[in-house]
Amino acid sequence: MKIKKAIIPAAGLGTRFLPATKALPKEMLPIVDTPTIEYIVEEAVKSGIEDIIIVTGKEKGAIEDYFDHSFQLEQSLREDNKLDLLKKVQKPSNMVDIHYIRQKEPKGLGHAVWCARKFIGNEPFAVLLGDDIVRSETPCLQQMMAQYERFNASILGVQTVKDEETSRYGIVDGSKIEDRFYNVDHVIEKPALGEAPSNLAILGRYILTPKIFDILEIQAPGANDEIQLTDAIAVLNQDEAVYAYDFVGKRYDVGDKMGFIQTTIEFALEREDLKAELLDYLSSIVEKEHVKLG
Repeated sequence: MKIKKAIIPAAGLGTRFLPATKALPKEMLPIVDTPTIEYIVEEAVKSGIEDIIIVTGKEKGAIEDYFDHSFQLEQSLREDNKLDLLKKVQKPSNMVDIHYIRQKEPKGLGHAVWCARKFIGNEPFAVLLGDDIVRSETPCLQQMMAQYERFNASILGVQTVKDEETSRYGIVDGSKIEDRFYNVDHVIEKPALGEAPSNLAILGRYILTPKIFDILEIQAPGANDEIQLTDAIAVLNQDEAVYAYDFVGKRYDVGDKMGFIQTTIEFALEREDLKAELLDYLSSIVEKEHVKLG
């Protein structure tokens, strides 16, 4: 069965970006002029996903508004003959069929995924986290879908992280089957420093079989007193094979302040309308800082 549906959890409180996220969903924070969540949706669409459900929470209405038509704005742009800008404004609402469900309590990623169970039904599905933007020639999710078609089993998207970063992620303990592909023996959610079994971190991309919902239904809270998706995957792995795929591409952590700043700068430097001016500005800043340091 092909992967046609995807879940994008977007119910988090965005505490790393307070106070901005008091009023604005962190998924709507822009990389230059495009909300982070649009990059996630675009990857799903380019990978062949036909239906997306976004799991939202309170104060997340801006996400629904963004992927809806804005008739007054569009009419104004049309009347002013700003057709290029009109095309950009209309793009999010024309990308794909998007559905929404609210996670009524902040019970963790596992619970957010479970909230979408009726939408998914008895089909394998993808999960894409909004904190991770991946840029690659072949979309990250499409790479993973190709692996699913080979093995018909759950696939975790992983990359190698530094030793000091392993405590921030779900970590895979597994055996290498072939280049970039691993059989998962165990998964551990945010191991303490020095206790990670490997450096293979799960980085915001999953393909899961529907059996995960039965597990999440009765899953006890784990780290941070939340229902952890990683814990449910560990249970799933006892009944059926789970694999990890070291995807090709550069991953940007936009859920972290420094990662968000770095991503914004890199993406801005790719823009012909911004590159020269931004380089001049960055050069002047560096020069001033060197002077201060003597």
